[in-house]
Amino acid sequence: MHSKPAFDFTGTIIETLNIKITEYTPERVVATMPVNAKVHQPFGKLHGGASLVLAETVASAGSYQFIDINRQHAVGLEINANHIRSQAAGLVKAVGIPVHVGRSTQVWDIRIYNEKEELICISRCTTAVIEIKDDK
Repeated sequence: MHSKPAFDFTGTIIETLNIKITEYTPERVVATMPVNAKVHQPFGKLHGGASLVLAETVASAGSYQFIDINRQHAVGLEINANHIRSQAAGLVKAVGIPVHVGRSTQVWDIRIYNEKEELICISRCTTAVIEIKDDK
């Protein structure tokens, strides 16, 4: 089992939103994010865009387990979400499961839950596997 992704989140939106990856295996990636003013929309509830950042973080980080990190990157290609329940405070947890792992794309199912294990959001994210270009 991998304890965390092999890259640094310092200075990224992941650090800004205080997203923490708590489980990191090829079968499942789990991350948490505090719900506070940083991720609120104007009415004091979790912003749907913040949920998508959390979901895409899980899918993108998880995708790295299936690629050659010396010659490839995994990047978000498409994401959608259904926001089921609002959340004003506390901690949300995203659980990502790979649905399809191919050579050029991966599809992840991500479910976001509150601390009572109530479903907050359902998301599907497709990542693209791209070759790292040598600019030399």
